[in-house]
Amino acid sequence: MRPLTIVTGASSGIGAAIAVEFSRAGYPLLLVARRGDRLAQLGLDRALCKAVDVTDRPAFEAAVAEAEAQYGPPDLLVNNAGVMPLGTISDQPAEEWRRAFDVNCLALLEATQIVLPGMVKRQRGTVVNVSSLAGRNIYANHMAYSGTKFAVHAMTENMRREHAADNIRFQLLSPGIVETELLQGTRSDAIKDSYTASKRSIGGGLAAESVARAVRYAYELPQDVCIREIVMAPTRQAS
Repeated sequence: MRPLTIVTGASSGIGAAIAVEFSRAGYPLLLVARRGDRLAQLGLDRALCKAVDVTDRPAFEAAVAEAEAQYGPPDLLVNNAGVMPLGTISDQPAEEWRRAFDVNCLALLEATQIVLPGMVKRQRGTVVNVSSLAGRNIYANHMAYSGTKFAVHAMTENMRREHAADNIRFQLLSPGIVETELLQGTRSDAIKDSYTASKRSIGGGLAAESVARAVRYAYELPQDVCIREIVMAPTRQAS
């Protein structure tokens, strides 16, 4: 029997594509997102769908415990939940910065802390942290978002070094432009129009399904092989 996979932010985009990819491969799933109705609409077998905000640690812990009772301990956690409120230091509301760091960074830390003790005890497990090329490069209007993703890069590498001796893999996923709903978190129509025009100029973003296949490939390699980072983008995306 395949081991349990946990995917946060699984209601759309990369998270939903990973859920479908792993379900088709026979993995039982814990799918977490605020929009529980969207999780149910995926219609996946052996998938426990929980309408949970990842910043609510007790609710996430309860969901993990329920999934473990049904499917056994998790072998893979995909920290995919994220928000992308684009803006500048001069005019972006501070609450958007706080929400971005709460979801993209602090919730990632807490979710990892919840599943990690069991992985260490079993001396196996994989954590995939979804970052972005915006965690490697600076782009206009990405000030707070890039800050969160640079943090994810640093935290993931530190986690990997801390637990390499425990045989735990930490893998960083850094995609470029992807066809997702993340842009909906941006208030400014001008910024959204600029982003959309950039995406159109390169022929569109990556299909989320392509990203999901890369995650499954890296995960299904033997436990003693750790692909530390996957950097992928549309071929026509230059930076």
